[in-house]
Amino acid sequence: MTPAIKAPLLPSHDPSSSSPPEEKHGSFAGAIFNVSTSIVGAGIMSIPAAFKVLGVIPSLSIIVIIAWLSNVSAGFLMKSTVAGDATTYAGVMKESFGKPGSVAVQVITMVVTFGSMIIFSIIIGDVLSGNEKGGVIHLGLLQGWFGSHWWNTRFFSLLFIFVFLFLPLVLCRRVDRLALSSAISFLLALFFVIISSVLAIVALVQGRTKSPRLFPDLNNGGQSFFNLFTASPVIVTAFTFHFNLHPVGFELKDPLQVLSATRVSVILCATIYSATGLFCYLLFGDSTMTDVLMNFDESSGSSIGSLLNDVVRASYAIHLMLVFPLLNFSLRANLDELLFPKKVSLVNDNKRFFGLTFPLLISCFLAAIAIPDIWYFFQFLGSTSTVSIAFIFPAAIVLRNVNGISTLKEKIVASVMFALAVATSIIAISTNIYSFTETEEA
Repeated sequence: MTPAIKAPLLPSHDPSSSSPPEEKHGSFAGAIFNVSTSIVGAGIMSIPAAFKVLGVIPSLSIIVIIAWLSNVSAGFLMKSTVAGDATTYAGVMKESFGKPGSVAVQVITMVVTFGSMIIFSIIIGDVLSGNEKGGVIHLGLLQGWFGSHWWNTRFFSLLFIFVFLFLPLVLCRRVDRLALSSAISFLLALFFVIISSVLAIVALVQGRTKSPRLFPDLNNGGQSFFNLFTASPVIVTAFTFHFNLHPVGFELKDPLQVLSATRVSVILCATIYSATGLFCYLLFGDSTMTDVLMNFDESSGSSIGSLLNDVVRASYAIHLMLVFPLLNFSLRANLDELLFPKKVSLVNDNKRFFGLTFPLLISCFLAAIAIPDIWYFFQFLGSTSTVSIAFIFPAAIVLRNVNGISTLKEKIVASVMFALAVATSIIAISTNIYSFTETEEA
């Protein structure tokens, strides 16, 4: 009797073949959500204030222009990367400008991402546990729901969030694993737009909307004109996502597919920004604050208004919680590339992975507790860092053209982009200094 044959007639993988099993790739939908969540961070709450300063038509025009430029600069980056041997932003900068170029983009990216993570943590702490500014105490959601206890103070609230939410998410080694959390985060931002639009439409029907200005009001002289330049950089900063472009792109089967995902993401986010700015400006008019969340805090004059306020604040806090791991992913990758440029991939090295992940998370937590207000510090850094990442560096790579792939049209667009970005940075720094000195004199 012949023995039973247990081997399959057609093995799924040829034993004699030396090629490894097919590598898993990220999904196109996941790329869209990851890029979209990288774009829509805390900046969405400042867009309505830009509408108040600039007026409706200039604001919508600037959003469209910056969205288009962001998409173009992303194309510059990825096409230059694929033409060479690099797989990271720092790598393509090194090909164009040597070691100083790669170090510059790594340091600036780390400043932007780590600074944003701290600011997000501060905002989350404010929403959950409240804060005290100018002798006025603002209660957080937890105090409003359960009263003041030791376990809902800022320290313990943030400790719980860091341990039970941030830690599991930042331990993901592939950015595609964050696609689900990014999708939820993006939907929460969309939920905020829906709430704002419904409130604005109801107020419009009831005749309670404010009359929006289509163009800026320059009747107050030079100060009003100068204030115009404080609003434009807010919109520029709101479209900075380029530090996550390479991690998302090189997990796809074809890295250039990320450009299609970017195009969809930019259109979606530009629509969200436009709707948020317009509807919130209709709701609050000239009372629109720099952080429109504070307007919702003050508008709760009834039980329904109070519930709505809590829903808006809670959804916004959760949105920021889910953006946090994307920023951490880019921060950790750039720090690793800076410190260990010749080591194997961070994904395959447990010692380096955990050795970077835990110190960064602990440092962010301690900074959010110890330094509750760092807005001025990051205003100055953000004036140059985000603009450099999104526009100055990509334009410089095209103009340098080390791989000889840039067309005349691309060079012209890059030149205009570079000039606008540098001018925006100078204006933003000047207005920040002016605003700071005015505050000090007051």
